[in-house]
Amino acid sequence: MQSNTQALAPGLNLFPTLKPPHKTLTFHRISALFITFVAYASFHASRKPPSIVKSVLSPEIQSNSTSVDTGWAPFNGPHGTHRLGELDLAFLSSYSIGMYFSGHAGDRLDLRLFLVIGMLGSGILTIIFGLGDWLNVHKLGFFVGVQIVCGLFQSIGWPCVVAVLGNWFGKEKRGLIMGLWNSHTSVGNIVGSVVSSAVLEFGWGWSFVLPGILIIITGIFVFMFLVVNPEDLGFELLGKEIEMNVEVESNKSMENSEKVESEDAGLLPYDVSDSSGAIGFLEAWRLPGVAPFAFCLFFSKLVAYTFLYWLPFYIRHTAVAGVHLSHKTAGILSTIFDVGGVLGGILAGYISDKIEARAVTSIIFLLLSIPALVLYRVYGSISMYTNIGLMFLSGLLVNGPYSLITTAVAADLGTQSLIKGNSRALATVTAIIDGTGSVGAALGPLLAGYVSTRGWNSVFFMLILAIFLAGLFLIRIVKTEIKSKLNEGK
Repeated sequence: MQSNTQALAPGLNLFPTLKPPHKTLTFHRISALFITFVAYASFHASRKPPSIVKSVLSPEIQSNSTSVDTGWAPFNGPHGTHRLGELDLAFLSSYSIGMYFSGHAGDRLDLRLFLVIGMLGSGILTIIFGLGDWLNVHKLGFFVGVQIVCGLFQSIGWPCVVAVLGNWFGKEKRGLIMGLWNSHTSVGNIVGSVVSSAVLEFGWGWSFVLPGILIIITGIFVFMFLVVNPEDLGFELLGKEIEMNVEVESNKSMENSEKVESEDAGLLPYDVSDSSGAIGFLEAWRLPGVAPFAFCLFFSKLVAYTFLYWLPFYIRHTAVAGVHLSHKTAGILSTIFDVGGVLGGILAGYISDKIEARAVTSIIFLLLSIPALVLYRVYGSISMYTNIGLMFLSGLLVNGPYSLITTAVAADLGTQSLIKGNSRALATVTAIIDGTGSVGAALGPLLAGYVSTRGWNSVFFMLILAIFLAGLFLIRIVKTEIKSKLNEGK
């Protein structure tokens, strides 16, 4: 994916016993899985503070709680929710735009250094946003500017971690592996929510500073120990090579005689050449399945990120059993949605591996999430138990297809046989799919800020409509998958 002459992670030189033959391929696969998991969880933890502090920055509400909300200018006026939505738009728009460029750059740069730059930049900008509390900043331009630059740094993370994981793992059990791995999104949200909520009473600035410090420390850890490619340690993933060359194995003129038909790994010299070139942006768009899944993710991510940025605010402003919860309780309670998301991502990945049909799995989750959201809106306020149960179910069904598309589907499309084993396409395809989804992610929270002034029923109607449209984009692929399964059964 990048030059094989890149420097090895300093931590492996510092601790030589971490290199082969002291450590096996399995050890380094697990290490890559763990390090990228922690890395992207820290990205999401540093994105969570804006949703936690919304209820502090927002206009005063009438409630049965003992606290009095005075808000924070410029977010405490009659159009405070509009300003909050515009703040989300600033971050997510720059994030989605940066995603396309970072994916393209990720195919050409040292992924470890590129990822670390994204993490350190994100941490610094998150801390700067929190300093607005102590510096008594009330200029909308300051907060918007910080969010725009932070979004650009954040956009570096996803293409990098997916590309690294794609280097280490072949296609077998990819749905389950990536379903487990992609729980970093929900785990990061949970960590960010708990940390930000826990220190909110000391000032909303702390809710940004602590997650910012967390991602900086994690970035240093990634710099020290992440190994981007098996070839950097002399490993060759022969099972992966066979997968990538499946269409040309019948061509005897290819150098397949050098491949060993085995799922095991062998040690190679460190000067293995990379014969594949980076794929073009428009060429990646034309790959089968990329556009439908990208636009499906547009609407799926619109829903997921609306919950990510507005669920604590919704819980705070909606009475549960006749009582409005505190800022801290609302923030911590919102993690139930992410707990459901962890199970949803794993379940979707497992089911898609079993039935070998990613689109069918996604559309089932999407269709079931519609009644789940209706039930949560109608019955979620009856009691704390119904709120928790229905929030968990909604998180499971909403995050299932979102998780599946951003990981296993993106990796499948980025390593499909049509591009002749060009593994360097993976970061570009991943960036296209998640970048398109991020446009929806930017639109959702913005619309929620405006639509919420008309009532929360309107917000939920918007989310249900988005889920319906997401399913429409998958219908053609679903038909193809079903026909394929029926033909196999003949």
